[in-house]
Amino acid sequence: MGIGFDEWQRGAGRLILAKTADGKYAATVGGVGMSLPRQVGKTYLIGAIAFAMCVDTPGLTVIWTAHHSRTAGETFLAMQGMARRQKIAPYVRFVRQANGEEEIRFHNGSRILFGARERGFGRGFAGVDVLVMDEAQILTDRALDNMLATMNTAANALPLFIGTPPTPTDPSEAFRRMRSDAIAGTLTDGVWIECGADDDAELDDRKQWSKANASHPHRTPTSSMLRLKKKLTGDSWRREGLGIWDAEGAGVLPGWGDCLLNEEPPPVTAIGLAVSLDSRYGSIASADLWPDGRLNLSATDRREGTAWLVGEAKRIQTERRCAVALDEKCADGTLVAALRDAAVDVTVLNLNDLVGACSELVNRVREKQVTHQGTTELDDAVRVADWRAVGDGRQVFGRRRSSGPIDMLEAATVALHGALKPAGSGIYIY
Repeated sequence: MGIGFDEWQRGAGRLILAKTADGKYAATVGGVGMSLPRQVGKTYLIGAIAFAMCVDTPGLTVIWTAHHSRTAGETFLAMQGMARRQKIAPYVRFVRQANGEEEIRFHNGSRILFGARERGFGRGFAGVDVLVMDEAQILTDRALDNMLATMNTAANALPLFIGTPPTPTDPSEAFRRMRSDAIAGTLTDGVWIECGADDDAELDDRKQWSKANASHPHRTPTSSMLRLKKKLTGDSWRREGLGIWDAEGAGVLPGWGDCLLNEEPPPVTAIGLAVSLDSRYGSIASADLWPDGRLNLSATDRREGTAWLVGEAKRIQTERRCAVALDEKCADGTLVAALRDAAVDVTVLNLNDLVGACSELVNRVREKQVTHQGTTELDDAVRVADWRAVGDGRQVFGRRRSSGPIDMLEAATVALHGALKPAGSGIYIY
């Protein structure tokens, strides 16, 4: 077909298309995950594979979906160029460019369909043989379930997940989980391919650029890398330009370590209560406002059991005249009533409140508007925390998704809400 590959692409292709003794794709169950920087040649590789499979297998259906319409459109343009290649064009029946119905149809009945998930593309399809999930770093479990259902009747399906390292606010639970399983050695019947610079790489180290991007400098010139670097922030360049994933725990609060402040915190403004997923431990964290508007978060207490939380919350509120906050979905469903019976003035967060509090915490850490004293219980919770999607692209810290207990982080998050929005005020205080 007149298509050549670099060595990394040849190796990746052998893994992607590997088959078991019965002729099934070896990754048909677990799928193929690829975490690659920008401008490395992943669209070229997957596009070439899709064209070859369509030519080789009559009646094959390939769905290529990205999260954003712009990405889907750019990919379609690139694939039109491939369809016009001299040795490929004779196999192509037509290219449809209608908005929302972009398609490359082959003479043997095979087809490649392109669209954006944000517009609902892909839902309702059936008999899909190859599913390419571009921008897989923006992919919720719900969207994944909808897309994988399109392959239920395929005799030999192949799902591919291609993306760059996600940002802290990307709904990327499916992509993160696949990578975590691969690192832990528990990814079965699947492939994980990751290209990236060293975790501690200097952003201007061009040797690291070549380590992250196998196409640099022989295909992707240094000038192209410099243009990309210029338009990205430092954190975005690390992820998208160098393929570096945030360190464990930094996935929810990157920059947390930079917020350490070895000073006596101001008086307590609010405390937050939380309970571990198994209800074995209760946690109290405090949120304190500095005169300049910054917020200080501290781990106050963590003990076995939950009964002690009511008495301790009552004592602190009486002594400090502070707000008390609690998630309505706390693992101990009796706490809200018990606090109110004890005459504790408690602010109960609903889901919208919690989403807002999590986002506020992420933004404040990013902007260095949070301080903390490096308390072990809170640092440990931040380190193991992961996100849980709650629909419409929104996220909260997920107890079941995290690799350890995060009740102290939950306590700090609801304390933040209590400090910024005291009960009955109706406004945030900055």
